[in-house]
Amino acid sequence: MQAIIGTDPAEAARRLAAGELVALPTETVYGLGGNALDQTAVANIFQAKNRPRFDPLILHQSDADRILRYARHVPAAARLLADACWPGPLTLVLERVKTIPDLVTSGLDTVALRVPDHPLTREVLGRLDFPVAAPSANPFGYVSPVTATHVADQLGERVDYILDGGPCAVGLESTIVTFAPDGTPVVLRKGGTPVEALEALLQRPVTVRTHGSSRPEAPGMLLRHYAPGLSLLLVESSPGPGTPERAVVRFGEAAKNAYEYSLSESGNLEEAAHRLFHTLRQLDAAGFGEAVVQTVPERGLGLAINDRLRRAAR
Repeated sequence: MQAIIGTDPAEAARRLAAGELVALPTETVYGLGGNALDQTAVANIFQAKNRPRFDPLILHQSDADRILRYARHVPAAARLLADACWPGPLTLVLERVKTIPDLVTSGLDTVALRVPDHPLTREVLGRLDFPVAAPSANPFGYVSPVTATHVADQLGERVDYILDGGPCAVGLESTIVTFAPDGTPVVLRKGGTPVEALEALLQRPVTVRTHGSSRPEAPGMLLRHYAPGLSLLLVESSPGPGTPERAVVRFGEAAKNAYEYSLSESGNLEEAAHRLFHTLRQLDAAGFGEAVVQTVPERGLGLAINDRLRRAAR
């Protein structure tokens, strides 16, 4: 049966408390939410997405104090980032309390924690006395959803309720940060909070370690991810014209014909991030077999945009 799409936070909270799966809007992408302390609900998340159980989930709550209670220890740098960046597109990976099921963390001793920046979802979370596990609401490995319709198109029969909060404002998943034993901040996934912003807040360099692994430390670390159905060829300079067989995605200039798209005509990285996943879905829907995509500058959100493009093109 197709999921109900609605705008009622109370209904979404009621269904989550009953053990159902609810798609939730955030500033990053739509998440497939379930009670993180209910092993059946968590197992249903993995099954609905066809997600491998070695890939851990992110837990969400309405404010920093309510989510950080699921960490055994919060380093001073983690608290600084939480206070500065939450609610917002940042996830902290910290040592977990034992009440978190192993299935959530894929057996790791750490847990990923976040406070999303969307009023409807924060209202839902504020009604609940448990954290919500919520990976992106799409089949595993495919392009993340940034509208309620995207969720309905792909998971409509596997989710009980879709809370429609409109298009996602950021459009890229959260940046994920953990901390080495010596306290060094380590970025495990580039995302909606730029690395430069983290370094400015912490007043120190940040290590970046986002390569794939057979046992990821955090979501989004596999080498191939965020992929559409068509083949992608990445180029740094302005591509040639689009054709009926090969689409073109530009950055910093307008589309020149019906087979072309632009992430941002003005070269704005925030606009490009917002449009990225929607554009990849448009390419699939149009039936192109392949697309040439112009990468963006390697700075700010551009680091995360190019990361998603490279993983999608593998």
